[in-house]
Amino acid sequence: MKGQASSSYKGAVKFRMPTAQNLVPIRLDLDVDGQKFKDTFTWNPSDPDSEIVVFARRTAKDLKLPPGFITVMASAIQIADFRSLEGQDMYPGERIVPIKLDLRVNHTLIRDQFLWDLNNFESDPEEFAKTFCADLGIQDPEVGPAIAFSIREQLYEIAVQSVASARENRISKKGRRGAEYTPVSKAGSTGLDLVKLFGHKSSVVRKRKEWDVYEPIVDLLSSEEVDALQAKEERLTR
Repeated sequence: MKGQASSSYKGAVKFRMPTAQNLVPIRLDLDVDGQKFKDTFTWNPSDPDSEIVVFARRTAKDLKLPPGFITVMASAIQIADFRSLEGQDMYPGERIVPIKLDLRVNHTLIRDQFLWDLNNFESDPEEFAKTFCADLGIQDPEVGPAIAFSIREQLYEIAVQSVASARENRISKKGRRGAEYTPVSKAGSTGLDLVKLFGHKSSVVRKRKEWDVYEPIVDLLSSEEVDALQAKEERLTR
């Protein structure tokens, strides 16, 4: 399984998702009057806020949810935080970061880890997930979107941390002109650790000697195993 091809960008980068489509991952876990609703999807931050209310109304109508869900759902779809970061600098340089999958989708359990190039603004998590499922013979059509969403969710967190690293970099340069800067955020530290591990000319393509470390695991669970996992998840939630 290969990661995305590298497309190096060494200049200043303004905040955005490090993917071809600048989409915000949204995760909903709502409880209105004892009725629960969970969903994950992506949202275009360029869409007007009025579309959020339209989406909430349409979803409530299609799924026959109580009217109370409309307001709660519209409020839960938060785009403001993403927009507040637009225009800010992201930490530049070689940025190969690990992405980890640990998902259960219906009866399919997926565990994997691979490297992702944050400087590749042409990467496509959905295409990556499609190839992943094809390579491993995964038939459930819900697995691919879940994998793509997990990747986007992790990339979003890393991008947010990258803004913090760039901000810390500016502060450091003002305080100590000419001093070497070491970012303290998790994203920055991860990037530097990976440079030490893989070198500056690292690649998102897995090397043969690393196949055992990065070998994906896909298990098909029985109905009894799924029921047991769901019961465990519910206990942890309570």
